[in-house]
Amino acid sequence: MRNKPKAVVLLSGGLDSSTVLYLAKSQGFRCFCLAFDYGQRHKREIKAAKKIAQSARVGLRVVKIGLPWKGSALLDKQIKIPEVTSSPGHQDTKSADWQSVGKIPVTYVPGRNIIFLSFALSYAEAINAKALFIGAHAQDYSGYPDCRPEFYQAFKRVVSSGTKSGIEKRKIQVKTPLLGKKKAEIIRLGAKLGVPFRLTWSCYRGRGSPCGACDSCYYRQKGFREAGMTDPLESK
Repeated sequence: MRNKPKAVVLLSGGLDSSTVLYLAKSQGFRCFCLAFDYGQRHKREIKAAKKIAQSARVGLRVVKIGLPWKGSALLDKQIKIPEVTSSPGHQDTKSADWQSVGKIPVTYVPGRNIIFLSFALSYAEAINAKALFIGAHAQDYSGYPDCRPEFYQAFKRVVSSGTKSGIEKRKIQVKTPLLGKKKAEIIRLGAKLGVPFRLTWSCYRGRGSPCGACDSCYYRQKGFREAGMTDPLESK
């Protein structure tokens, strides 16, 4: 195991990042996971990340950072989390919060993936990791700018030109294996890899069970239905 190449995996506790962790392991990487306590509305996702890491038998660091300026419904309880007006089993129409073409929802956290990737890149350089994995995907999502292919193409250039490892040609690969996949495809892949979906958490609210109405719940439920599977959290 010590001879395996190292990889830093950003692990949020959701099904996307959990699938990426199991995928990285299946590709022969020795994984070092990173999660963030950044002042989000609830800590349920951090608890999920810990359970996933334990299940996968990998280490997890939880980094606490502050974003006191807020600027997102996920950070500011005064901003209402939008709800989807239709169910995944019906026509894919959503409330006015998403209806405008190109409109980025209030659940976007300013610069979040840039911040997370910067921490992950520093960690990867420090431990001489060969790769950095993130579970971002552009399909069936809310249009976040830091989940789009052009952003990751630009970040890869940053890694090459703005790090010691890049200058010395000790390349750290930025891997986004889910970027072009639909949620149903991700779920099928996760099932094939043995991801314990029952331990994951996607809901923007930290209740005892998923709300079923927020953006994240909507796409998760829609994905499971299109994959022909039952979400273990939905049955609780």
